[in-house]
Amino acid sequence: MYVLKVISGAAAGGMLGYLWHRLVGCSSGACPIVKSPYMSAIWGALMGLLFTINR
Repeated sequence: MYVLKVISGAAAGGMLGYLWHRLVGCSSGACPIVKSPYMSAIWGALMGLLFTINR
């Protein structure tokens, strides 16, 4: 059950990171995290993973 919780937290974070890229984004192109949808999803997944592990 713990593994499923961690995987779902990382997946939810990745989706939220990608949505942040699509909805907010970076108009100047100088933002290293959100200028690429892949980096946004990876950072979101890492944040979701950390949030899930700490709970």
